[in-house]
Amino acid sequence: MISKSIVAVILGGGAGSRLYPLTSTRSKPAVPIGGKYRLVDIPISNCINSDINRMFVLTQYNSASLNKHIKNAYQFSNFSSGFVDILAAEQTPDSLGWFQGTADAVRQSLKHIGNNDFEYVLILSGDQLYQMDFREMFQNHIDKGADISIATIPVGDREAPEFGVLKTNNDNFITSFIEKPAKELLPDWESDTGEEMKEQGRKYLASMGIYIFNRKFLFDQLLVEKKDATDFGKEIIPASINKQKVVSYQYDGYWTDIGNIYSFYEANLALTLEIPPFNLFDNTKAIFSRARMLPPMKIANTQVVSSILAEGSIIHASKIVNSVIGIRTRIGVDTVILDSYLMGCDYYETIAEMAHSLERGIPKLGIGERCHIEKVLLDKDCRIGNDVTIKGGPHLEDIDHALYAVKDGIVVVKKRAIIPDGFTI
Repeated sequence: MISKSIVAVILGGGAGSRLYPLTSTRSKPAVPIGGKYRLVDIPISNCINSDINRMFVLTQYNSASLNKHIKNAYQFSNFSSGFVDILAAEQTPDSLGWFQGTADAVRQSLKHIGNNDFEYVLILSGDQLYQMDFREMFQNHIDKGADISIATIPVGDREAPEFGVLKTNNDNFITSFIEKPAKELLPDWESDTGEEMKEQGRKYLASMGIYIFNRKFLFDQLLVEKKDATDFGKEIIPASINKQKVVSYQYDGYWTDIGNIYSFYEANLALTLEIPPFNLFDNTKAIFSRARMLPPMKIANTQVVSSILAEGSIIHASKIVNSVIGIRTRIGVDTVILDSYLMGCDYYETIAEMAHSLERGIPKLGIGERCHIEKVLLDKDCRIGNDVTIKGGPHLEDIDHALYAVKDGIVVVKKRAIIPDGFTI
């Protein structure tokens, strides 16, 4: 039974600077996605759906909101051996510094992880969007007698330089590996990814940053053989090829690395498609999160086209198109929302609080009346006044303003920003 032989280690990531300003007050895995989830819910849900119920989440930067979310969301039965434990970077007599990389993070946490009974370790990233049954990868690892299994995905010319790219033999054992190859080197790294993938131009095998290690091999590598190595992809994996059995497990489903603002924006808006590549409505691949006792959503005279609206929202907008509306979002009359992701709010204002805010010239929590919001990422708990126009697009230059940032034409309104009446971007 897989749950008794494997533990999962989910890496909380570094500072997440490419996702700034969404990561200015929270870690990457804690960034809200899909209107009601957090990024860390994805790997945790994949584990639960794969019958893996012992998980460690390694955290470091801006981890308070991530810790709170995990504590509130994942509590297993008293009669279950399952858990989701948070292991924060800590100073000890043996380790005085922060995590220096993926391998170093796992190394510093082995004293806690190793107290459990297991034979295999599944290592995952906390900032990827995919739905994967790890049982198939695990069975392939056993069948191949592998020391390391690496989940791989076919990618094209544009994506390949951003990943570790590898080649395999006929038995899918990895024979060579290169980290982030230059474009001029790519012709030497083409693989047989299958006819369907080749037709799409996806002819390189890229590492997804998902690994299965045999326990003894992992401990030997981190504590003895490579005790100064800081990263799996740059040091541990390349050094193991041709010395150990390192196998590729090719995954052909949807997977995206939430590496920057544009990829995060695209991944969220893709959820509104008629048949989304990441399917929130698949019972066999459910995405779990914190259970909230929120009222149903209330809509008045609003045209909604190809959008997702989360519970607890109060919507008076005239039109919402191709957008994701997060929990507890309030939108005023005659407002238009186009191609945007509004993350919602953490609480409701009372009528008295609204009146008090207006007396001080502060807009109510949410979005006011007669606004136009287009190509926008609106972080949590923002206050948008009346007659506000925010239009993202390629005409905008990248900028970091006190209230918002622009990246690749996407306007990111910062968490708890207060946008006055009539403001225009």
